[in-house]
Amino acid sequence: MTLSIRSRLLLLVMSVWVPGVVAVLWFVIDNDAADPQSVQKLAAGSLLLLGLAMWAAFWMAGRITAPLHSLKQAADRMQAGELVATQATGIAECNEVAAALTQAADGLRSSRSKLELEVAAALTRTREAEQRISRSQHIEALGRLTGGVAHDFNNLLGVISNSAHLMQRQSAAAELQAPLAATLRAVAVGSRLTKQLLRFAAQQPGCARPIDLAGALHELRDLLQTVTGARTEVTVAVAPGTPLVRVDAHELELALTNLSLNARDAMPLGGHLRLQARRAHDDEVPDLPDGDYVLITVSDDGLGIDDEVAGRVFEPFFTTKEAGQGTGLSLAQVMGFCVQAGGTARLTSTEGLGTTVSLLLPACEDAMAPLGAAEPDSPAPSIEGARLLLVEDNDDLAEVTEALLSRLGCEVSRVVDPQGALRLIADEPAFDVVLSDIKMPGGMDGLGLARVLRDACPDLPVVLISGYAAKTLAGEDFIVLDKPCQPAELVAALHGAIEGPAAHP
Repeated sequence: MTLSIRSRLLLLVMSVWVPGVVAVLWFVIDNDAADPQSVQKLAAGSLLLLGLAMWAAFWMAGRITAPLHSLKQAADRMQAGELVATQATGIAECNEVAAALTQAADGLRSSRSKLELEVAAALTRTREAEQRISRSQHIEALGRLTGGVAHDFNNLLGVISNSAHLMQRQSAAAELQAPLAATLRAVAVGSRLTKQLLRFAAQQPGCARPIDLAGALHELRDLLQTVTGARTEVTVAVAPGTPLVRVDAHELELALTNLSLNARDAMPLGGHLRLQARRAHDDEVPDLPDGDYVLITVSDDGLGIDDEVAGRVFEPFFTTKEAGQGTGLSLAQVMGFCVQAGGTARLTSTEGLGTTVSLLLPACEDAMAPLGAAEPDSPAPSIEGARLLLVEDNDDLAEVTEALLSRLGCEVSRVVDPQGALRLIADEPAFDVVLSDIKMPGGMDGLGLARVLRDACPDLPVVLISGYAAKTLAGEDFIVLDKPCQPAELVAALHGAIEGPAAHP
């Protein structure tokens, strides 16, 4: 049973007063002193004492309960997160409890404030992570889309290129030579655009080799000065001890050229373009795999861009330039180049102060190669009389390629898929070479066909051609040509495949 302080004090008074009165009365009666008047006086005094005791009990209970109510109110304020002020209660023990509550309230408020800050920071990091994931998924989807578009566009360019070369060979009219040459130049421009698309989609293999930036960037300075114009000062600084980077030299040159062109447009009145390279610090590569990295920065003091635009600049086809002034692929190429090399690209900008683009590329310790070093041109002997099997699923491209190869002197048979090629080779194994596209629908692509033929018909060479091409595929020894391909390069590759290693001393 729960009793209040007042009830407990009253019970204490009664427990002392009642036995005392009973004892006194018993003593009086037992000693024959029970004078009625004396008994009355004794009863009146007892009642008076009882009243005084009860009043004292109520007064003492009030003096005790008030501090306890004060402590309860302090505890309620502490629970609500409010300030708790230390107040004197008149009872030493209650004062100690009140001081402890005040200290606990201050600690609780401090902990709550710290927790709120940590929760807010965690929410911010979560939102940023979600945005990065969303942006990454968006860019990945765009990469797949652009890769498919680039493949189909390469087929169209192949039709146009081969048709133009056929007309050049068959037409003697002088008035047609200029339009045909313009057509082939347009094909070359379109081919460069598709390579940028495929680089963004991470589907364009490169010819990576170690590059010494100390020499390479200084060699590029004159080119970039020409690109940016006389009103822009171009300076290059490479820190001593900067490691080599293993990248495609042509893609690095293209990336720096694209960045320089953007910087030029951001400085209409001229300015300063700075190229710098050094070894990256550990805190500058938190999102990349462990290892050494090189940081290349391209900085200008131009107009700058706002944060919203800065968050989208690496998206393909996004541009702030007027229609016809830009493709929106330059920074997408930069990002694709860095990602395929195993690094990344970042952009920081302040409106009115300028922009800095940072390229983070993995370092390597191999022997260096000069930037832009080219392989010697292969000869282009005749392939007249060669029996060639063409594997191409695009009817228009296959038709015009067959016509061009026939014009070059080949005896051409054509199929639309690798399965058809295998059946035809089984029935008619007298081919000198197979020319196959790489990307084709179905369960087997051109590379799969080449691998099967390497095992089943080791004496039958295969030349692959694709918009995804490089000189060789990683881990493979097949010849792979770019699409669209110049006739001289195609003839050289076919002749080299037919003649074997002796054709390439």
